[in-house]
Amino acid sequence: MKKYLALLLALVMVFALAACGSTAETPAPATEAPAAEPETPAEPAEADPMEELIAAAKAEGELTVYGSCEEEYLAAACQHFEELYGIKVNYQRLSTGEVQAKIEEENGNPSADVWFGGTTDPYNVLAKENLLEPYAAANASHLISDMYRDAEGKWYGIYKGILGFMVNTDELERLALEAPADWADLLKPEYEGLIWLSNYNTAGTAKLVVNTMIQKYGHDEGIQYLVDLDKNIQVYTKSGSGPSKNVGIGECVIGIGFLHDGITQIHDNGYENIALIIPSSGTSFEVGATAMFTGAKHPNAAKLWIEYALSPECVELAAQNGSYQFLVIDNAAQPELAVQFGLDPDNVMDYDFEDAKNNTGTYVEEVMTALSKSGADTGADRFKTE
Repeated sequence: MKKYLALLLALVMVFALAACGSTAETPAPATEAPAAEPETPAEPAEADPMEELIAAAKAEGELTVYGSCEEEYLAAACQHFEELYGIKVNYQRLSTGEVQAKIEEENGNPSADVWFGGTTDPYNVLAKENLLEPYAAANASHLISDMYRDAEGKWYGIYKGILGFMVNTDELERLALEAPADWADLLKPEYEGLIWLSNYNTAGTAKLVVNTMIQKYGHDEGIQYLVDLDKNIQVYTKSGSGPSKNVGIGECVIGIGFLHDGITQIHDNGYENIALIIPSSGTSFEVGATAMFTGAKHPNAAKLWIEYALSPECVELAAQNGSYQFLVIDNAAQPELAVQFGLDPDNVMDYDFEDAKNNTGTYVEEVMTALSKSGADTGADRFKTE
């Protein structure tokens, strides 16, 4: 009996232990997946102002350019603009004085949209008369100095040219004359009839000469210098580059103008008998510019032109087409020839642009009046307009 009870007790304990070991695990409550956060709509990409300007310019489809740089450079710049943007470009080469007179006559209803090249003295006259339209050009950030821009954005510089003398060395040798070294030398009687300059009324180059002499010598003395210089001048050409084009052939023995025009005659046209002279007491310089006219018929194409004119795409075409001015934007390659010929863009006088802006027109009138009073020949045969 005792054995039976012991066996029964052992069986009860075994079953109890088995029951404890086989207790089912309670399944963990299902967890809900976190709710997906709502997608934030992507912000629209900011519009590219340049792309918008290009589209607006293309919609206008056309542009008219008055150019006062040399014809080859003007043509190349206009053709490349057409290639880049598919906008038809009409262009005409005019001296800066001609452009100034034309835009003044049209008085806010211009027959062209933009001006390209040529010294800034006539630009400043039109800026003062509110006939140039201000524009905040993005590419103007590449200008190397504020001197190469109008304070109100009415024009921007694209190049810099040095004023000086170009002489025919063969003719000077034949005449047994030394080359002039400075401005005062040009007044020597032995140079009578040998000097060419451009017309004060039609050429920005000649206007720069007027301002340079007044700033160099003083108002009255500067005008008197030009009256004295007139005694040695054979002809005043319509365009500032006119004298340089006649030095190599000997028709002009001493030409006053921009020395990069002389480089063109030597390097491109083979006139090795031309020497370039930087006046020893100092000289001045031009800033070649670009601007849009007030009342332009194609304002967006005009703005796009200014951006283009301030880019390497445009200004580097100059040296490829016979124009060797120093460039005034920091991302363009300078023409090596200008340096090889000894020109230094920094070796120039401190030119007073503000005085030129305010007084160029008056100074030119005063010079022409002084010439007439002196008995000088101021007729069209001598002061060329064609």
